Amino acid sequence: MSTRPRALTRSHLTARAAVCGLLALAATACSGSGDPEVAAPSPSGKAARACRALHDALPQKVEGQQRGTADPVSDYTAVWGDPAIRLRCGVPRPARLTPGDDHYDPTSEAAEVNGVSWLIEQRDGEYRFTTTGRVANVEVTVPDHYEPQINPLADLAGAVKRAVPEKKD
Repeated sequence: MSTRPRALTRSHLTARAAVCGLLALAATACSGSGDPEVAAPSPSGKAARACRALHDALPQKVEGQQRGTADPVSDYTAVWGDPAIRLRCGVPRPARLTPGDDHYDPTSEAAEVNGVSWLIEQRDGEYRFTTTGRVANVEVTVPDHYEPQINPLADLAGAVKRAVPEKKD
């Protein structure tokens, strides 16, 4: 019996390279910088301009949490803290506010915080707040870790009011 290693054929090498490539890709995708992933919207026109202005006007701290870097980096997203308070600007209008949609609910819960109106949606482990009546829809997702979950909106309202104008009817 030989203890000499067996020679690898071209197909073995190709298979090993493919497996190694997939493992490297998976490791890269999993490692990251630890920053939460936030899907970036792609608004256009007035909404895109307002969202870029909002990005520049956002505070460095929300609910006492330091601003981080969203993944992917975008002028339409922002994050604070861990677990992350997430902001996305330029999202589609929520179904609950869209007449004709199966989920339309004209009696949906809303709140006004420092002059900005927000639709309130309780979800599993978090609340999602979406502005209403503005040229761009701004969505803020707040994990249950931060109670009361509406508090971060007070830190964001000033920037939203300055950068994202109300729609003119």
